[in-house]
Amino acid sequence: MSEVSSESLDLALARAGDDAAFDRLVAPLRRQLHAHCYRMLGSTHDADDALQDALLRAWRALPRFEGRSSLRSWLYTVATRTCLDAAESRGRRAMPVDLGPSRDTVVLDQGPLTDVAFLGPYADTGLTNELASPAARYEQREAVELAFVAALQHLPGNQRAALLLFDVLGFSAAEIADTMKTSTTSVNSALSRARKEIADKVPARSQQQNLRTLGDARVREVVAGYAAALEQGDSELLVSLLTEDVTWSMPPMPYWYAGVTAVMDHAVHVPMTCGSWRHVPTTANGQPALACYLRPEGESEYAAWSIDMFTLRDGRIAAITSFIGKENFTILGLPPTTD
Repeated sequence: MSEVSSESLDLALARAGDDAAFDRLVAPLRRQLHAHCYRMLGSTHDADDALQDALLRAWRALPRFEGRSSLRSWLYTVATRTCLDAAESRGRRAMPVDLGPSRDTVVLDQGPLTDVAFLGPYADTGLTNELASPAARYEQREAVELAFVAALQHLPGNQRAALLLFDVLGFSAAEIADTMKTSTTSVNSALSRARKEIADKVPARSQQQNLRTLGDARVREVVAGYAAALEQGDSELLVSLLTEDVTWSMPPMPYWYAGVTAVMDHAVHVPMTCGSWRHVPTTANGQPALACYLRPEGESEYAAWSIDMFTLRDGRIAAITSFIGKENFTILGLPPTTD
């Protein structure tokens, strides 16, 4: 049976109430739909909720689906509207850089902020480096990179949706206008404003481009060097891996550091002195990362502490983002402790 006829049969069965047929229809799109929800909302947990809500809405509305667009387009329409509703009620996700200027010296007496919703990491397993369509501008991994998703959070919902649907997923302006119940003129205007904002906040070269230029061997070398520097308390090694303008942020901590002097002041007073470390290489948001497990003095177990994600430039670390909290390990499918 051809793929088209199989989909048509499942669509007919699903319309008649067959939830297994609906699951088969959704399965090939579920991973990308989830990534779309994450880009819109900046949180894996919010994306989980939004996708579940969107699929429930789609299931209930399926008998009214007339097939004037593809099932893919229709599902993205439902998911986008669901995310717009969620974004309106929950607000945008922030990064420490959004909250104030960088610190010049180490901060030891300030705890995490509990009244700010911070951007979270994203498990990139299953995402490809392919464009969603010939019209798309961004690869799928580029479109979950930290700088891009953080910049998206500064856009109003309509601009965020228009940019993602057009530049990431390859929808036409007319399709987006139908999704957002507006005109193509409004869509084109939203696209223009969104692209300007993104261009002002996102580096010209994506991490995917930088990583391909560096090569896997150099990326592994940098990540392994960072792990060794923290585990051995080797400040000279760490300095050799950093750019002069490196930044280090630690959501949900509100403060952040800019410049190698400030970053090293933090490093030698906090991670290099707070206990013993074990690191597990991983990836998140299409970027190299380490799962960092800490064993404080007097303890016997290495427990989940942070996911340290790296932005690389010219073979060195230009930004470290430490997502603190064991919940981030769950997102990436990592254990809460290690030997």
